[in-house]
Amino acid sequence: GLQDINLVIPPGEITVIMGLSGSGKSTLIRHINGLIAPTAGEILYEGRDVVAMNAAALQDFRRRKTAMVFQKFALLPHRTVLENTCYGLDIQGVARSESEKVARKWIDRVGLAGFEDNYPAQLSGGMQQRVGLARALANDADILLMDEAFSALDPLIRMDMQKVLLELQEELHKTIIFITHDLDEALRLGDTIAILRDGAMEQVGTGQDIVLRPANDYIAAFVREVNRGRVIQAATLARPRTADEPEPEMTVPGRMVLEKIAKKMTDAGVNLAKVTDKAGRELGVIDLAAIVGAMVTPAAAEDA
Repeated sequence: GLQDINLVIPPGEITVIMGLSGSGKSTLIRHINGLIAPTAGEILYEGRDVVAMNAAALQDFRRRKTAMVFQKFALLPHRTVLENTCYGLDIQGVARSESEKVARKWIDRVGLAGFEDNYPAQLSGGMQQRVGLARALANDADILLMDEAFSALDPLIRMDMQKVLLELQEELHKTIIFITHDLDEALRLGDTIAILRDGAMEQVGTGQDIVLRPANDYIAAFVREVNRGRVIQAATLARPRTADEPEPEMTVPGRMVLEKIAKKMTDAGVNLAKVTDKAGRELGVIDLAAIVGAMVTPAAAEDA
């Protein structure tokens, strides 16, 4: 069961719910679309309480406002790729000519153009999950629920699917709730990460928050082996330039991670770089010594 969960899901971002087996993460995601009713509390979407919806309203909410991508793909074996992708639109009553047009668009977007007439058994696991993603996106739902969606895939295919999801999200800005037990996956995908343990929320924050400021010993142990250089961003270490420091020759974006900056600065033979935000405004400077220091796991974390 879940214990006193209080979580705000930012719209248009990827929120990752992570934890070990039995932590309650899949139970939590099933509360969001009303598959499980809480014993107490509310689940609010645009001011409406999902818990209080009648059967018809809840069905409409599931059909039109949420879409789900499953770990085991959940494709209908007797339907082709095109027919599987159309499925959500079919049950909404969308005309077949329109649903096929939409489905073909998303099949192409997930990289499966030319496979429309294939059946699931003719596809690899990664391709089947692309169909599952296309089916969810075809519904044009506001909320995308992804329950261990990539966990059954081989590591290389899994990373490829993560890349596909991030590229689509750059354009679509869906509200995505992604369930995983893999911390590296959570750190790569999540704008916000919520870590569960035994049904209780241990910490909620950005990947940097969790790695740099773990809330307790459990979280500290969880993130101990994380490659900090792939998580911490330049903006975190940006500081004012001192009077005796020259104007930096190199500029790096605030969202660039330290590992990439270190390589870039080393290759260029520079020790100082200017850090800017998305609009090109200067945030400060970052030096190579600070980067190397931040990439090393603190001794306290190693002992946790």
